[in-house]
Amino acid sequence: MYQVLGIPFGYLLDFIYQTIGVGSYAVSIVLLTLITRLLTIPSSISQQKGMAKTQRIQSKIRKIQTKYAGDQKRIQEETTALYQREGYNPMSAGCTPMILQFVILFGLIGAIYYPLTNFLHIPKAEVTALTEAVAALPAVAGAKNTGIQLELLVMEHIKELAYLVDNGKISMQTFNAIQNTNFEIFGISMGVKPTDEGVTKLVWLVPALSFLTSMLSGVYSMIKQKQQNPTAANNPAMGCMMFGMPLMSLYFVINYPIGIGVYWIASGLFGFITTVIIGYFYSPKKTLAKLMVEETIERRSKEENQKLISAKK
Repeated sequence: MYQVLGIPFGYLLDFIYQTIGVGSYAVSIVLLTLITRLLTIPSSISQQKGMAKTQRIQSKIRKIQTKYAGDQKRIQEETTALYQREGYNPMSAGCTPMILQFVILFGLIGAIYYPLTNFLHIPKAEVTALTEAVAALPAVAGAKNTGIQLELLVMEHIKELAYLVDNGKISMQTFNAIQNTNFEIFGISMGVKPTDEGVTKLVWLVPALSFLTSMLSGVYSMIKQKQQNPTAANNPAMGCMMFGMPLMSLYFVINYPIGIGVYWIASGLFGFITTVIIGYFYSPKKTLAKLMVEETIERRSKEENQKLISAKK
């Protein structure tokens, strides 16, 4: 999946790096993350409105459960009828932002693992020559699990592969493109993993910050939920949701190149900021009040139309 998604994301990163003139792969990832977060704002607003509608629906469901207590079949029928009248689908709420996040994640994995192919768009024959040559280097030949990281290793060892230009295996243009690409953050290659042998301890700050920034939105959401609905906030599922995404981010950042960590740190920070802003302008109380007003207007409009129809008859 990430090999396929890496192609369009490689072009996006190249556009930000080259056309906009950022000149840093790490900053390009941060800007791409910001752009995608801005694109998900309408979906996040819709999700916030959906939460308010869910809160409104829950009060009606409780009335149904009280009225038909003991008759589970009737409760199910009335609840289904309520969903149809309200145009509410409990299974569809909140999926879009998560799906988009996974698309971005796997797209970046593909772009970062294959920078020669997806980011620099080097011809296949030259990529093959470079990866075969780097695999034969003494520093690389004895390492474990280097297969998928060969293009990353080319980025790190390009100076040692200068002889390929003399041999006619790659062009000087290709060599310069690789050598001049700023593929580092604070002097560390974006392609290294925290689990790689011999990496500096500074690399472990990336998964730590990734976990903490990912926790920000979850903790904030739980605090707001407790303020608005203490009963629902005590549900164990809330705790699972709060820790689920941060733990998943920790897994990915530890086991994949730190470029993924840069994305997740930026995503966590931007996500927290947008959550706070959307929560302020579209708070459940304000949204619920607006929803009730809209329902009242709609109901009165239907009543007026019904009266007009009855009068004509």
